[in-house]
Amino acid sequence: MTVLAQFAEAAARVVNALHQPGFAATLTHTLMELTGAEDGTLLWFMPERMPHVAYNTRRIDGRDSTLADYLRGSFLLDPFFRVATLEGRRGVYALSELAPDNFRNSEYFRTWYTKSGFTDECGVLLSLPEGFLHCTLTTMTPNYRFTRRRLSAVSDAMPAIEALAWAHWAASEEMVAPTLRRQLHVALSTFGSSVLTNRERQVVEFVLLGNSTRRIAEKLGLSPETVKLHRKNSYAKLEICSQAELFRLFMDCMVSIPLDSDKDPLLAYQDKRSSGG
Repeated sequence: MTVLAQFAEAAARVVNALHQPGFAATLTHTLMELTGAEDGTLLWFMPERMPHVAYNTRRIDGRDSTLADYLRGSFLLDPFFRVATLEGRRGVYALSELAPDNFRNSEYFRTWYTKSGFTDECGVLLSLPEGFLHCTLTTMTPNYRFTRRRLSAVSDAMPAIEALAWAHWAASEEMVAPTLRRQLHVALSTFGSSVLTNRERQVVEFVLLGNSTRRIAEKLGLSPETVKLHRKNSYAKLEICSQAELFRLFMDCMVSIPLDSDKDPLLAYQDKRSSGG
């Protein structure tokens, strides 16, 4: 079957599911089929709200899903989420196209991806009347990679795919209660600010996002040696010794944030620990 014939057949299934309860599942499985993915999750990101899971496949390898950890706050460090939110990007991307230069050595990657069992990921980012969709497509097969050639069929069909998604969700009555998404953004940008200088806090944020010392130096206009010094001082003030401990501390702080707080989440975490919570 040619690529065009494969897409035409897949598109017909999605059109037939329009405005039906199974639309999200049909769209996800269609994108999985076109990319060769083994696992798919369709997430709906709306302003001031937490990610809404529109559809999630059952893992073929029988492992427990790590989606709950992602929704708890890890999504803030996800390269796909960040380029969609901060840069407004839409389209089809392989993880390798978006990830910071030191991403695979970051604790987000080593902790979350190791736990997930995924060997590679690609994402389809689609605009909606409110927010955007992120269909995250993954594989557990060793050495399988989502190359640009593999993703070209979806990329060429993006206008049609986005139009179908827009048509479905524009008329959808799905509602998600407002939550703490804006607050989590504030938490990431203020993490450690109660004990760190502004420059140290910036370095810590870039480290959490998976940037190398060289890349952080470029972004902040500093020398690599100065970045290393800020990182060393930050770790000392936070009473940690490694990037792994930094990541764990950050995630612990995320679940300690009180409602409507715009303060350093580290303060809430310390209060919780001192009270025995």
